[in-house]
Amino acid sequence: MERLRRKRCTVLAIAGIGSIVTLCVLVAASLKPFPESLTPASPVSKKRQVVDRSGHPLSYTFSTGFNLSDERPLHRIPQLLRDAFIEAEDKRFYHHLGVDWRARLHAMWQNCKALQVVRGASTISEQVVRMLHPRPRSLWARALEGIEAWILESRFSKQEILEFYLNQVPFAAGRRGVAQAARYFWDRDLETLNEREQLALAVMVRAPERLDLYKDPSRVNRGLVHLANRLRDTGSITPEQREAIESQAFTLSQGSLPVRADHFVRHLQGSLPNAQSGKIWSTIDSHAQRTVQKILDSRISDLSAKGVSDGAVLVVNNRTAEVLAWVNAGEFGSTEGSQIDAITTPRQPGSALKPLLYALALSRGWTAATVLNDAPLSEAVGAGLHTYRNYSRFHYGDISLREALGNSLNIPAIKTIHHLGTHEFLHFLKQCGFTSLNKPADFYGEGLALGNGEVTLFELVQAYAALAHKGVWRPLQITRNIEDAHEQGYYRAVISPEVSSLVSDILSDPQARRREFGSDGLLRLPVETAIKTGTSSDYRDAWAIGYSEAFTVGVWMGNLNRSSMNEISGARGPTLVLRSVFAELQRGQETRSLYRAPSLIHRSVCPISGELASERCPHVEETFVSGTEPTSLCSKHRQSADHGTDAPQPEDVVRIVMPTPGLNVARDPRIPDHLEALPLEVETPSGFTRIEWLVDDREVGTSSGPSRRHLWPLVSGHHTVRARVTRDSDSPPLETPPIGFWVR
Repeated sequence: MERLRRKRCTVLAIAGIGSIVTLCVLVAASLKPFPESLTPASPVSKKRQVVDRSGHPLSYTFSTGFNLSDERPLHRIPQLLRDAFIEAEDKRFYHHLGVDWRARLHAMWQNCKALQVVRGASTISEQVVRMLHPRPRSLWARALEGIEAWILESRFSKQEILEFYLNQVPFAAGRRGVAQAARYFWDRDLETLNEREQLALAVMVRAPERLDLYKDPSRVNRGLVHLANRLRDTGSITPEQREAIESQAFTLSQGSLPVRADHFVRHLQGSLPNAQSGKIWSTIDSHAQRTVQKILDSRISDLSAKGVSDGAVLVVNNRTAEVLAWVNAGEFGSTEGSQIDAITTPRQPGSALKPLLYALALSRGWTAATVLNDAPLSEAVGAGLHTYRNYSRFHYGDISLREALGNSLNIPAIKTIHHLGTHEFLHFLKQCGFTSLNKPADFYGEGLALGNGEVTLFELVQAYAALAHKGVWRPLQITRNIEDAHEQGYYRAVISPEVSSLVSDILSDPQARRREFGSDGLLRLPVETAIKTGTSSDYRDAWAIGYSEAFTVGVWMGNLNRSSMNEISGARGPTLVLRSVFAELQRGQETRSLYRAPSLIHRSVCPISGELASERCPHVEETFVSGTEPTSLCSKHRQSADHGTDAPQPEDVVRIVMPTPGLNVARDPRIPDHLEALPLEVETPSGFTRIEWLVDDREVGTSSGPSRRHLWPLVSGHHTVRARVTRDSDSPPLETPPIGFWVR
């Protein structure tokens, strides 16, 4: 019997030891490690709080699992608030090692008497463990929390644990930490809270949803009075403060953002998908954002009767390439397009691409004095015909590149891209950051010069900022805590400083735009500013882009549902916004002129020929990139003097401009056949005396005097047409090659 009893005891001892070992193994396996510091580093959500360049919030983020944006060091949390939380949650916080056994036993006794859980007795350290290592509530979890609380206190100081707790303790509406709670309930910082408000925060953590002040402030009062009495008894507050707490009242004021930049915040957060923790310091200037928002909204309201519903403004600091304002009309409205970011939505830019077209031409050896012919122009489009017109429908004949760009003339732009090539221009635009132009060059054709491809306001402003920055393209910066873009190799010179400053000189020259826009008016700003407007077909888009030495500003107006405005052009709609924004940006600031490359040279030239002016020429002062300046006197006026006439010596060039090769002409059933005719038109040298028209090798008419046209009655079928031009009796006639066309 004795052996059996000893054997049984041995088995029980072994089983007990095994159970203890097993329990220890289970506990060890269930314990979770703590981070090296009590600073949350891995948010549950990728959305972090975005602040402006001065730290003012542009967004509130309450879905990260931790408070990552409104943390306060312990010394910046009011002493009364710290004392209130310790008294309410863990009054022996500074004396235990993680678990308050006296409080636990007392809680067990109260729960047994009430036959339900009426008190938890978790210490602040245990609550921190619960935040860091969330588990389903159970006795096993409670035991693990106690062990981990002891480990926590062996790793970190009481001050570190209390600071983490006060910054992460949950409140109603997803707020975490006392700073977010103060902003949510009273829209104030912690330092401005009175005694009653500070005590209320310590009371509400017991049951954040049930004790929400917005639901029923009276629920907090009982616990608040009890806590105030305890703090008075411990000496944390004076009797006078206790009486003041009794008389103070809550004035709730839910926090709101000081400035709205919702579209910008979404764009920024979407561009940083791998962000880890902390605030995102943006480049936005809240004052500029708020001011530009008021200017844009006011102008959109004024133009609403003209069918204008949407608009956007982008402001950039030229020295740093940082975005200062990212504004959409009705930023936080409920209109049809308020959820679309107009700054990143591709739209047709109209004439806003012309400065880049001429910048490329100047880079290829053209000059501001290069003469372009502004005359009516029709070109074949497939088997049809497209007629190009200037915005005013007026044509100026021979005109300098300076005036062609300054007056935004369409015909010279088409002739320029015809010379450069659409492929070359599209390649240049892609170098300037226009990623939206993702179709092949043949898709756009020569209409790319007039803005038939869709680009974004962001891309346009980015390209114009390169013109302002000596021709160096830089990606626009929207955050301040990234590596320097220059060190990453993002900078690239797309044009020379001389060409960029020459384009700036043209766009800021009031005389260059006087024919179409006048030399004064909205486009002439007090501070030297290069300005270009643009209008897409059917008035669907109106643009104004400008840059001073310090800032680049882009404005777009239109309707995001792509409906047309009521004759609102770039010069009529967004220009006033552009002018107002520049006035606000430069208010009280030291201003400078636009950059001029020191190597640029000046010459007196003839505006008719673009050559050096002679005594017989009108004179204009023109600026040239060194090496491109004219070296010979005006040939046109010299030849005029030699021939005793003002007409220049003609060139032996003649070509038919109407009809175009392969043209299909359709009869109009509403017009009698004998009244329908096709205008035959030829481009001839000066000094011609007679044009003979041959259709299907038969003479059908002649033109003489100033006319270069002949009306040919329509005849169904396929035809060929030639023109024979006679200048004088001593010169042989010039003849065009035959052009084939159809009449159906």
